[in-house]
Amino acid sequence: MSIFEPSEGTLVVVPSLSLPQDELRRIKAARSYEERLLFLLLTLREPGVKVVYLSSVPIDPGIIDYYFSFLPDPEDAAKRLTLITLDDPWSQPLTRTLLSRPDVLEQLRAEIDGDALLVPFVLSELEEELASSLNVPIYGPATSFAYYGSKSGARELGQEAGVPMARGFGDLRTPLEIEEAVEALPGERVIIKLNDAYSGLGNAIVTKSDRSRIDFSAGDETWDAFSAKIRDRGAVVEEYIEHRPLYYPSALAAISPGGQARVLATHDQVLGGDSGQVYQGCTFPAAPEYRAEVGASAGRIARVLAERGVVGVFGMDFFALKADAGYAALLCEINLRIGGTTHPYGAVTLTTGAVYDPGTGLLMAGDQPKYYTATDNYAAGCLRGRTPGEVMRAAGRLGLGFDHERRTGNVFHLLGAIPEHGKLGFTSIGDSRQEADELHALTRRLLSAL
Repeated sequence: MSIFEPSEGTLVVVPSLSLPQDELRRIKAARSYEERLLFLLLTLREPGVKVVYLSSVPIDPGIIDYYFSFLPDPEDAAKRLTLITLDDPWSQPLTRTLLSRPDVLEQLRAEIDGDALLVPFVLSELEEELASSLNVPIYGPATSFAYYGSKSGARELGQEAGVPMARGFGDLRTPLEIEEAVEALPGERVIIKLNDAYSGLGNAIVTKSDRSRIDFSAGDETWDAFSAKIRDRGAVVEEYIEHRPLYYPSALAAISPGGQARVLATHDQVLGGDSGQVYQGCTFPAAPEYRAEVGASAGRIARVLAERGVVGVFGMDFFALKADAGYAALLCEINLRIGGTTHPYGAVTLTTGAVYDPGTGLLMAGDQPKYYTATDNYAAGCLRGRTPGEVMRAAGRLGLGFDHERRTGNVFHLLGAIPEHGKLGFTSIGDSRQEADELHALTRRLLSAL
């Protein structure tokens, strides 16, 4: 069973944010990220599919209605969707609280019908314990492979796969190891990355000639706190790529339970934040100058992971720069989990029926390529206090919805963050790069005027 194209069976979706909670608190409206996997409701277009979706707090009915609007038979789909909530906004991570609630576990067991897969947002020992309790296989990399999703593990795996990388050192923990690595690398600046950080929040850029100049990607970080995290989690030190222009492509891949590895998509990441290192969104596909190289490197890494026994969806980040013989793509990290590009890809393929062509790196809906531009971080003060349903209806009236005939338009997500934070995400789909970008810009402009 594939989570993007299941024909039958039950998807048990557990979008628990089983991540370092200190960094999670830095993300605005973090709890709403439990909604990132709601695109899987679109799999209910297949009459043999059932979805059970867990959440820490109830999901606004208007959000469910919005996703059902993409389906040919919403009433029948509703019969095959079960929403289970812990009704506890402080149950972070969700899975930990779920395991302490035998009443909810029993309800969950009763809803599992036939073949099933547990689909976690992040897979930790908590999700493995839950899967064992339910006797349901997991669609995701086992925790025994977690090292390959660390910054140090990515360097080791990249070397084995023969993928180019920036010069650097991994598995560092002590101040002496960090100092020696900093001095051994060329250039005036180096970058230190915590092994298990995400969204760029665990990075620090160090200036060699003035060690007091440290640019943390998390604005409230201090060197004492950062050093403690290095000791606890480990880190890598790499040369800071000064080359400009520098591009930030990524790749999305999947390995089936049967061991088949395939690249699903390449993207160009949109980064922001105070340091310009925090993920904000993406565009598909990656630029043609380096798309093929990124896809080829991603394929090599995916095959090595498949040989190890990894299962599930995961992402890989790269740097791309102009070299003498064309463009070079350097592996930056492996995100051995569902990530920021997963839900745009899932939303686009499930609404358009497009299929990835590895030869061109394009998503093809018949003879028509599909392009998209996505954001996780659109916010406007005028949206705060509105309901998701109200905002979606207004978007529809403004022509910002989805055209089912052309299979273009917007697919919105993170709608639960609208009332409190005025924040949401959306994926703008077009038949060309220009159409997708123009729709994305128009959507930003019109939403800010609601």
